[in-house]
Amino acid sequence: MAETYDIVIRQVRLRSRPGELVQVGIRAGRIAAIATGPLAGKVELDGEGNLVSASFVDAHLHLCKVYTFPMAGDEALQRYTGGSMGQAMSAIELAAAVKDRYDESWIYPNARRAVLEGLRHGVTHVQAFADTDTRARLEGVKALLRLRDELRGVVDLRVVAFPQDGLLRDPGAEDYVRQALTLGADVVGGIPWIEYTDREAREHVDRMLRLARQFDRDVAMLTDDAGDPGLRSTEMLAEATVREGWVGRVTACHARAMSLYPEPYFRRLVGLARRAGLAFVTDPHTGPLHLRAPDLLEAGLPVALGQDDIADAYYPYGQHNMLEVAFLASHLLGRSTPQQMEQLLDMVTVQGARVLRLPDYGLEVGRAAHLVVLEGATVPEVLTRHRPPRYVISHGRLVAENAETTRWHGQIGA
Repeated sequence: MAETYDIVIRQVRLRSRPGELVQVGIRAGRIAAIATGPLAGKVELDGEGNLVSASFVDAHLHLCKVYTFPMAGDEALQRYTGGSMGQAMSAIELAAAVKDRYDESWIYPNARRAVLEGLRHGVTHVQAFADTDTRARLEGVKALLRLRDELRGVVDLRVVAFPQDGLLRDPGAEDYVRQALTLGADVVGGIPWIEYTDREAREHVDRMLRLARQFDRDVAMLTDDAGDPGLRSTEMLAEATVREGWVGRVTACHARAMSLYPEPYFRRLVGLARRAGLAFVTDPHTGPLHLRAPDLLEAGLPVALGQDDIADAYYPYGQHNMLEVAFLASHLLGRSTPQQMEQLLDMVTVQGARVLRLPDYGLEVGRAAHLVVLEGATVPEVLTRHRPPRYVISHGRLVAENAETTRWHGQIGA
């Protein structure tokens, strides 16, 4: 008697075996078989020759801010997206005004909408930043922790306690971060570059790493996010990571000033980042300067793409569609050869998993079944269309199914 699987995905293609069609069998929440022959399932999904992939990872999303653009106005956006990012700090100061109205009651439904929109687009893992400071207090943290617990087993939400306005600049913020970690926040955040002096930036890094050690948490900090080649907080973070023995547990997000560094200094920084086991996240669509992702990937460092913002003071667009993010990155980073497109898809899947240190992720027999059946038989087709997946499977369950049809009228399409 033939084995029966909970779900069988028929007639799909693997990136590693593009010339053949396979069937994927899922049982007890895991990928149980990948075969060229027929498999029987209680539920059978027809992949119709499309690509199957591990589901998407969003390694950087400011989830407490989503859909607040109407509240924020456009002045902060104009300063943050200016050609040199020379007014990035002023943009953050302007955007902070929204936090005076922060309340869990409206943050929660906004965040839920964004996460479910992401799930529709195949995003099953999200590193979500919540502003945690004297203006935001714990309102965003409470909303995201509530959402994390509600969606557990469907979307893996990792909540970052993020002191957006600095620590030395915002006395009292560190205590709020500590409270957030006590409530159950998953990651210690930070933004050292926004402090007024290098000494204070180092102190910012050191304080947050001490908290990380105390609570045994990973770290994700925004570093060097402005058009200033003199910014050095990525280096400070890497040095402190080694000194504090937190190697392999720290991520630097943005680090856009890296694009302005002299080449000798950049090469030294790469070596230091490797020593620290530093991971990186870049969001090229939300600012005119870009992390040097291809060079870091070539050095063997984990680099992921993030959505970063959805309709807030820093970015007016966003569908929480990581294929759209990869599509935009292809243009902005000049990555358009087939090999480079493969790398971009990695940056929203396996590289994102490396950044978040997901232990049970990937399209392999025995791994947890977080899968998407995409629109397109090849990576160039998938990125060109960047449509929602036909099927989204999370924790071994079918959670979303997307269909798109056009009805022609008259003689068109006859």
